[in-house]
Amino acid sequence: MTLINDTIKKQLEHRTIREFKKQSVPEEIFDTLMHVAQRTATSNGMQTYSIMRITDQAKKDEISTVCRQEYVARAPELLIFIVDQFRNAKIAEQKGVESVNARDMDKFFQGFTDSAIAAQNLVVAAESLGLGVNYLGSILNDAEKMCDILGLPELTFPVVGLSFGYPNQDPQVKPRMDMSLRVFENTYQVHEDYLSELKDYDKEMQTYYDLRNANKRVDSFTDQVAAKTMSVIDKRQLLVNLIRKQGFELMIEEE
Repeated sequence: MTLINDTIKKQLEHRTIREFKKQSVPEEIFDTLMHVAQRTATSNGMQTYSIMRITDQAKKDEISTVCRQEYVARAPELLIFIVDQFRNAKIAEQKGVESVNARDMDKFFQGFTDSAIAAQNLVVAAESLGLGVNYLGSILNDAEKMCDILGLPELTFPVVGLSFGYPNQDPQVKPRMDMSLRVFENTYQVHEDYLSELKDYDKEMQTYYDLRNANKRVDSFTDQVAAKTMSVIDKRQLLVNLIRKQGFELMIEEE
């Protein structure tokens, strides 16, 4: 018997919402979501992320262009979660501590993980309140432009965007592959023939309609994997260079 409460039910019904009603999210609800983000687990208690709330329509338009998704500009609420080691570096500096270690990759990934966890925690809370949400990994299509739009100082870096509001569409719940292919006990399990293992899931995926192209069923999952593997966004291949430009140091051990 599967145990389900209201929160889990909402999580099991998660869908990406791209179109929202022309209805503002009450400030009381926004404040509650910020409190949820505030209480999210954080590495070493260092709270090395920040949230940019985008209310300026011109900035929304620019971010929409970076994302290559025009609907981003129409989102009632748009948040960008960022790595933020800048704040703690300044705190350490004011305490008389040299902040060189704030630049290391361990600190960068702490902030990156903190950002991702906070975003997911906020999503669970938002959906529990009847809001629809959409993750925007597409902000990294041009991360340098995002840094400019947001006026980010050194030791910060954009991680993920999140748009939310009251849903104005009712998409299908998107099928997912069976967890037997994604949960391993103690040792990673390698399958001899993934196409065979995913045959039933491929068929299920072809019953799904993505509202971005509602008159056409999506390709099978394995066909999508093949297509995405061949797809490259040039600027995303250079993210390490931008991470360095933002002041973080990549340490590569000499062989």
